[in-house]
Amino acid sequence: MTRALPIGTQSTGGGIGANAQRPDATLKVTGEFAYGSDLWHDDMLWGVTLRSPHPHARIRSLDIGEALATPGVYAVLTAEDVPRNAVGLEHDDQPVLADGVVRYQGEPVALVAADHPEIAQRAAKRIKVDYEVLEPVTDAETALRPDSPRVHENGNLVRHLKLRKGLPAPQADVVVTGEYTVGMQDQAFLGPESGLAIPAEDGGVDLYVATQWLHVDQKQVCAALDLPPEKVRLTLAGVGGAFGGREDLSMHVHACLLALRTGKPIKMVYDREESFFGHVHRHPATMRYEHGARRDGTLVYVNAEIWFDGGAYASSTSAVVGNGGTMGIGPYVVPNVRMDCYGVFTNNPPCGAMRGFGSVQAAFAHEAQMDKLAAALDMDPVELRCRNAMELGSEAPTGQVVDSPAPVAELLRRLEAMPLPESLGAAPDLRDVPGGVANTTHGEGVRRGVGYAVAYKNVGFSEGYDDYSTARVRLEVVGGEAAVTVHTAAAEVGQGLVTVEQQICRTELGVDTVTVQPKDTAVGSAGSTSASRQTYMTGGAVKLACERVRDRVFALAATRFGVAESGLRLDGGKLVSDGHGVLSTLVDVLGTEVIDETAVYRHRPTEEIDPETGQGFAHVQYAFSAHRAVVDVDVELGLIKVVELACTQDVGKAINPEAVLGQIQGGTAQGLGLAVMEEIQVIDGQIRNPSFTDYLIPTILDMPPMRIEVLEYADPHAPYGLRGVGEPPTISSGPAVVAAIRQATGLALSRVPVRPEHITVTGG
Repeated sequence: MTRALPIGTQSTGGGIGANAQRPDATLKVTGEFAYGSDLWHDDMLWGVTLRSPHPHARIRSLDIGEALATPGVYAVLTAEDVPRNAVGLEHDDQPVLADGVVRYQGEPVALVAADHPEIAQRAAKRIKVDYEVLEPVTDAETALRPDSPRVHENGNLVRHLKLRKGLPAPQADVVVTGEYTVGMQDQAFLGPESGLAIPAEDGGVDLYVATQWLHVDQKQVCAALDLPPEKVRLTLAGVGGAFGGREDLSMHVHACLLALRTGKPIKMVYDREESFFGHVHRHPATMRYEHGARRDGTLVYVNAEIWFDGGAYASSTSAVVGNGGTMGIGPYVVPNVRMDCYGVFTNNPPCGAMRGFGSVQAAFAHEAQMDKLAAALDMDPVELRCRNAMELGSEAPTGQVVDSPAPVAELLRRLEAMPLPESLGAAPDLRDVPGGVANTTHGEGVRRGVGYAVAYKNVGFSEGYDDYSTARVRLEVVGGEAAVTVHTAAAEVGQGLVTVEQQICRTELGVDTVTVQPKDTAVGSAGSTSASRQTYMTGGAVKLACERVRDRVFALAATRFGVAESGLRLDGGKLVSDGHGVLSTLVDVLGTEVIDETAVYRHRPTEEIDPETGQGFAHVQYAFSAHRAVVDVDVELGLIKVVELACTQDVGKAINPEAVLGQIQGGTAQGLGLAVMEEIQVIDGQIRNPSFTDYLIPTILDMPPMRIEVLEYADPHAPYGLRGVGEPPTISSGPAVVAAIRQATGLALSRVPVRPEHITVTGG
């Protein structure tokens, strides 16, 4: 099934497939929504972090005396004050506060609590740290040489993934090679890191924090504080965007340490500059590819090497390497694959999760290679992709058989069939040309290009990880009406998950009134809001809990009315029997009964891949998307205007069609940003542009009109047949934009973001 989803479609109800209204929408657009930075508590103090100015140094000495003597200061903490000084998302290799050595610019060194944020800032500046500055390791490839200095005692390798499929040295008629580079992208969420820690009477602490994964945060905070889980309680504060940047800890342990030391609530809020230092970024990558094909365009082999710069600590680098490697050739059928993918420690800023998670970097390379191969074969780029496209029953480079629909060729053909935007014409409106109303050109040096790209992404956690989510659903009569309460720990970070939870309850229980409880650790883990997994996993858990609640309702009704449970259903607040029609209202059936069920949902198991061959059932599901980009390029001035972006994507089932559109538009914008403007400039381990003045992200003026066509080919293994939506459009949009720029300029363009000096005729 396919449908073009018009933007602005009105709500048609509240269940699955409807454009259900978001419960937080009005509050957010009116400015009344409470974000983490809005938290407040009587008698609270302000926490501030002192950070290292050096990417690599030894701490000779640390003097806190002057800071501690500052009026208004309640506490100054260092590594000596941390009960267990080690945290980490996948490996506990990162100190809460630097102890003896700093490994990246911005690493936390000390904490200050004061009764005013400016006093805390002044006191932090009075902490005297004597550093012995060391030479930083800043290049991921050279970091793996035996003579390279070690970032960590065990060396600089985080993970080496090897893929070995098919023949070791296959022969091809046409061979193309390329080396590609992707810069460091920031998640650029609008709400900075923030939270409030409140000491409790039981000796524990309550933490309200903007995050993506409450339970893994709780686990790390408990370990660092040496406290049991029942004494560390986390509640989700309002999240102003995430995109992977909130999977790792930021101020969590710092605020809790200060709260427990002072006995007072501690609020911490990063400013924008500190935010650039306080969270992980997208891994920069260097990639070398070789593609071999027959003269008819059939791919014979792909050989590739990828280096991911993980920065100073592991974070999720291992999993990023897993994705970049196992999906590193794109959604194509290739019988022979040799892939080596490395994650490397350096003294650059730590890198971890960001939307697309390893696949973004690889897609830039493999899609550039497909265009290069099409040119060498004198073949249409779309035709070449379709000729080699994955489909149901295809085999991935891991040997895994794709056992759900994979409409790769259809996505491309549908894009190709869409009408192209009109050309500029002889006297274009200045608003329509690169440079806009700056009047830099009237179209003299402007060339138009069209580019295509297709990508795929795993959904959920992979390689044998025990991926699950927990949901609690309660059905009762409140105020004379049937009402449902749903409780999960799944973080709402702006993607609309709370709406999805309501839609599922309405569909499964036939009840309009659904309340979503605050997200906290009082219920079992829902896993991370990442990997495009929450609608699949927490949606699956809510669905399962609703089914159990419904079964209990049917059992009550069967006893009362003497009918078979198998013929009952809930419809619009009524209990209906296939054989007897409407039996009763749900309110009458329930009476004073409260039905409460908790369910844990797991997707089908994946498995660890073979360490020598990379073979195995690594991923539970794939999601596919494709983009066509139309760009105008001023080759004299190096200016780019993206005229239009078109996207086709298979979502399995559009649970909330308008939300699906929003995810595709937002993901596309981030891919566009990486293609032409977004990059954290890191020189000798130091960030040079930690602000939104110098780190550029697309605005509404940069984002072009979009044509979006959504396909719904149900995945038989997923709840409602759905697929993840959020990540694929980020993966395929950037390569399509760069492909269009290449066509307009005739330049190779092997690095993103593409800068003006890369595309001027003189700079060629």
